[in-house]
Amino acid sequence: MTPPPYGQPAAAGNDKTTLWGVLGIVFAFCCTPLAIVFAILSLLEAKKVGKQPTLAFVSFGIIALLLIVQIVFYASGGYDNITGN
Repeated sequence: MTPPPYGQPAAAGNDKTTLWGVLGIVFAFCCTPLAIVFAILSLLEAKKVGKQPTLAFVSFGIIALLLIVQIVFYASGGYDNITGN
């Protein structure tokens, strides 16, 4: 099967943009490396089929926000309060 000509979207049955985007959002809360992989897959798939990469951008935003929160949490000594040290 040959890919569609440049500028034309691929068949809708092969579009996994939403799947990768949702998985990126879900894994952003528990496994950041997987979330980054799924967000990148969503971005690449959206570009390939000509869709808007909204879910990929949402995934990247959540990942960045949670990383900043974690850095502030550890820098402020929040981890020491949990472990009792």
